[in-house]
Amino acid sequence: MTRIESTTVLITGASRGIGHALVDEALARGRSHCLRRDAYAARAPRLPCQAGHARRHQQRADHGSRQRIGSLDLLINNAGIARYDDLSDPAVIAEHLAVNLFGTLAVTRAFTPLLARSNGAIVNNLSVNAFAPLPLIASYSVSKAAAFSATQSLRTLLSAQGVSVYAVLTGIVDTDMSRGVEIPKDTPAAVAAAILDGVEKGEHDIFPDAMSRPMADNWRTGAGKALEVQYAALTADTLAGAR
Repeated sequence: MTRIESTTVLITGASRGIGHALVDEALARGRSHCLRRDAYAARAPRLPCQAGHARRHQQRADHGSRQRIGSLDLLINNAGIARYDDLSDPAVIAEHLAVNLFGTLAVTRAFTPLLARSNGAIVNNLSVNAFAPLPLIASYSVSKAAAFSATQSLRTLLSAQGVSVYAVLTGIVDTDMSRGVEIPKDTPAAVAAAILDGVEKGEHDIFPDAMSRPMADNWRTGAGKALEVQYAALTADTLAGAR
């Protein structure tokens, strides 16, 4: 079980919505040093984070920011975009992949060395659209499916370095992104608390809201998860044999 208190946490996309709520929740759980990175944030110097007086600030996810942070226990890849589209414009598809897939992978690559040093964890905030697309936001759905696949691979590939990888499969949450969707929605604060609860409990696939939660048991006991575990074991054996 991973405890959030007294850890250093880096959260991307933290200016609003679930990311903003994750910052509040991480700080509320104890003496966490909470570093936030808003998408496309300008470079900013590190502010001191004293025990019990952690502050928010921005970091660029690059080699320089890794040196400034110094240590890291938990990386939460939360930054993302969603636009209505019908897959007719390749530029829109590329834009979603650039942020929701390649952006997540770039931040992960940048901070894996620090996480390996601390036996830390990566949390990728994805979507139930990774399981089934919502054609109104088709490119978003494509990008989240790809990011989920990448998350499953990273879970195996980084395990040898002592890094745990979590997938968060959110439903529709009450954020700016879903403002026009008139259905019952969990608040970002409730979802943020459920995400960190899932990390502390070691639930590698986290279903943090009322829409996604009913899917949890079917996924964890279903054929898709069983195949993931089978492929992970095959990969681990292959990599061990190569060494």
